[in-house]
Amino acid sequence: MGLLTQLLTAPLAPVRAVVWVAERVVDKANEEYYDPAPVRAALADLEGQLLRGEIDQATFDRAEDELLDRLDEIMQFRQRPQ
Repeated sequence: MGLLTQLLTAPLAPVRAVVWVAERVVDKANEEYYDPAPVRAALADLEGQLLRGEIDQATFDRAEDELLDRLDEIMQFRQRPQ
């Protein structure tokens, strides 16, 4: 990039910085939202609750279905070409 180009585009530097930060925030949010570890931990906790008698089978089945659907969503997202 030449000196003239740098001088002419200098006023846009704050905008580029804001866009860069926003992209990093979105990347981090996606990384956390599409992390399968918390879902797997929730499944394990749910099974523990069932085994301890804290929830009944119907409640377990509903919650398990929701968590498995979430896990499927995560796996589909991760297999998508970036």
